[in-house]
Amino acid sequence: MTEKIRADLEARLGARVLAVEPIPEGHSGFTYFVSTENGEYVLRLPPPNARIAGTADVMRQGRIMAALHNAGLPAPAVPVICDEPVVDGRPFILIDRVDGMRIEPTSEGEKPMDIASSAVQVLKELQALPLAKTGIGDEEPVGLQVEMMRWAMLMQRAPEELTTRSGELGGRLAAQVPVERAPTLVHGDYHYGNMLFRGPAVVAVLDWEIAEIGQPLLDLGCLCIVAIRRQYQGAPNPGGAISVSIDELFELYGVDHAEMRWYAAMSLYKYASIFGYNLMLHRKGRRPDPMYEGLTSTIVGMIDEGISLL
Repeated sequence: MTEKIRADLEARLGARVLAVEPIPEGHSGFTYFVSTENGEYVLRLPPPNARIAGTADVMRQGRIMAALHNAGLPAPAVPVICDEPVVDGRPFILIDRVDGMRIEPTSEGEKPMDIASSAVQVLKELQALPLAKTGIGDEEPVGLQVEMMRWAMLMQRAPEELTTRSGELGGRLAAQVPVERAPTLVHGDYHYGNMLFRGPAVVAVLDWEIAEIGQPLLDLGCLCIVAIRRQYQGAPNPGGAISVSIDELFELYGVDHAEMRWYAAMSLYKYASIFGYNLMLHRKGRRPDPMYEGLTSTIVGMIDEGISLL
């Protein structure tokens, strides 16, 4: 497979491609390190035979990162965005490889609060960007009712034995929807595992598959999930299990605890639905990834925690 990708990419770029290697980290997407005679890159492809929409629309992801890079924000340059099916029969984007470290080694050498402070500061800078400069500014903003329905549909496809209280959490969320703020760019999966660092500083925000124009506090809710998941000892936590509480995150961002409690519960519902859905795909052999078998107690616990928060 990688040899086919290498040959197709070489033909498209008109330059020697020295190596194509799958990136071992991560649990979604088709992403490769690429070495060429002109430099080091990351190649992103949609799944084979996928309809180019939603999370499979790698060109949309490329447009977002390119727009952020052009605005001076921590995102990689994207020198090639190709919508023609020319690499293994698929469109692709080629991203500059960023000189940065993942959260695992970063968390071993840096203070948790310094890492969280940088992530929150970058989040606020992303949210301050005018919508017209986000690469998707022409899209309709997603309201909180639509946001809830999106994850409710995913929750329905998760294993039933793990989601028996999800209806209760969904009902509480629907009954307590907060007043919406002005819409901003929303990453949708904003956690430390989707960032690269130099020292404690965020130098790149990656993986924009579920980005949207929507409510800004949703992304702070993603960081809250990292903090809450630390209580599930022994369960996988690729988001980066750094020791910063949700109250400390609220204070770093400058948000009222009462308002943010709903968004934290919403994020618990969202990630429980994502993990449950991916577990279903794994068990059916449609997208094998044994990591999700280690998250059964996490899924149940997150739903219970969301109910407690509300």
